[in-house]
Amino acid sequence: MSLDTDRAAEAFAASSDWTVGLEEEFAILDPETLDMVPRFEELRDSALAGDPVLGRAIAGELISSEIEITSGRGEDLHDALAHQRDHRRRLFELAGARGVVLGSTGTHPWADYREQPNIDTEHYRRVVDGLQYVARRNNTFSLHVHVGVRGADRAIAVCDRLRAVLPTLLAVSANSPYLDARDAGLHSARTQSFTKSFPRCGIPDGYGDWATYARYIDFLTRTNSIVEYTQVWWSVRPHFSFGTVEVRICDAQATAQESDALATLIVACVAQAARDHDEGRPSPTGDAFLERRVIEENFWRAIRHGMDGHLIDFATGEERPAAAALGDLLTWTAPMRAELGLEPVFPPLNGAQRQRRAIAAGVPMEEVFQTSVQETTLSYAQEVPAR
Repeated sequence: MSLDTDRAAEAFAASSDWTVGLEEEFAILDPETLDMVPRFEELRDSALAGDPVLGRAIAGELISSEIEITSGRGEDLHDALAHQRDHRRRLFELAGARGVVLGSTGTHPWADYREQPNIDTEHYRRVVDGLQYVARRNNTFSLHVHVGVRGADRAIAVCDRLRAVLPTLLAVSANSPYLDARDAGLHSARTQSFTKSFPRCGIPDGYGDWATYARYIDFLTRTNSIVEYTQVWWSVRPHFSFGTVEVRICDAQATAQESDALATLIVACVAQAARDHDEGRPSPTGDAFLERRVIEENFWRAIRHGMDGHLIDFATGEERPAAAALGDLLTWTAPMRAELGLEPVFPPLNGAQRQRRAIAAGVPMEEVFQTSVQETTLSYAQEVPAR
């Protein structure tokens, strides 16, 4: 992974607007106990031998009890979703054939991170070597969405404009109330565990233009802080290889329908931010360079209370329900959603809300997680193949 920022700028110059790539991470589980089991290599090798389409879509993550599938580059969201739905169906068929089930929450409720072996790749050996406990502790699962944005300066402008939107996207996606066999009292324990531990993670600064961002990357490289650009783990970042803006804030989703809705909303946010930049309109928050410490007030509120809480309206300085913040996102993105044919449909309660209501009713942790795994199996495993 080259740190050549000039070459990365060329990748953005050659990029096409609104191409989409999806990445979804799943926990590999024992079907009886729902404990995590380290069988990634087995699933990957089986796919490579028997299903080349799935084999090309599978990627490894930090631990052997986790598996990721990717859509590859879609010419638009609809194309990416068609491929991802096919890959989901193939993956869940393979998992069933190999005697495992797949879970899709931001954290596993009770898995002990000390018992999870790391996968043996150069990249992840470097991550674990460099971060030690911080890396080993990170047994989390998320949804990442890449959206093509033509032009390096334009990509940075989009990242800047999305900074204040990230907490709302997190609140909508929250799906991890448990950590270390305890009710964490949060809606997104994944975010607290990951973004508050990893360096260069969470809400980024505003950079203004590509030259400023490139100087930041060059500084990190020159001071031996990073050797790969992917060691900059911000919740929104320009991706050097793909020429995309990558949004990385969301928990993994319990159902395929929720994952699709989130991806749709994220694509709409990226496209609207780019269009607003092109036409000289202000950021939806009124200030694309809002201080990170201010945005992090909403970031914490999304972690703690998710869609059951209140977020700060930065334009007015007043609190409003998280549901109203989502409504504002839908209103803001309406022009590009209409242009691109994007219509996200969310359930009345998201994953964290469903789980937290079960917790409040006294349902044991094991039953809460079992219900989530059943939701995942019923939705992801029955996807329609790509045409």
